[in-house]
Amino acid sequence: MSNRYLIPALNSTNFYRVKDTIKRSKFICTMAHTADICAAKAFIARIQEEFPDANHNCWAFQCGPPADTAHAGMSDDGEPRGTAGKPMLGMLLHSPVGELTCVVTRYFGGIKLGTGGLVRAYSGMVKLALQELPVHDKIFFVKVQVILDYAYITLLQRLLPDFEAEIINTTFTADAEFTLQLPKEQCPELKKALTHLTHDELLFSLLTDK
Repeated sequence: MSNRYLIPALNSTNFYRVKDTIKRSKFICTMAHTADICAAKAFIARIQEEFPDANHNCWAFQCGPPADTAHAGMSDDGEPRGTAGKPMLGMLLHSPVGELTCVVTRYFGGIKLGTGGLVRAYSGMVKLALQELPVHDKIFFVKVQVILDYAYITLLQRLLPDFEAEIINTTFTADAEFTLQLPKEQCPELKKALTHLTHDELLFSLLTDK
């Protein structure tokens, strides 16, 4: 699993929505952050309840890192097979955003779009929503213990911002002992930098949560 990737900057009580009209049919694309399949299904049910009179509430979800198909799903919800859910999921899987569910609601306007038109409409609605979807990094943090001589404390403190690390606990005995929290992918480089600056006079260990 990647140590950092984009997810929607939305909480469990809100969502992002765009609307468009294509040949008289009204399309509404609603997106939400869903960290697992249960959350995705709950969100889909919520939108179906909001638009019970719609002709279709087609959906797709991808509840993992970007491009991960292990926790993905889709539905055409009555549209011709492969014209809605599949192109919607394709847009999600090719985006840089993970943990995302979208529902495209359609109110039929009386003009048939044809299979090609439906594919373009449903994939286009997802693309439109992704363009302005608010996102932020999902970061996997770890804790490490660093023990070093007092002479190197200032050097350690100066390094921390470069590695997005922060001190969460300090103990001063014969040596200076620090518990740090930082992004997982930063650990190897921080250890390398500290080892160089202290001439390998330190202890650096990964802590596991109990």
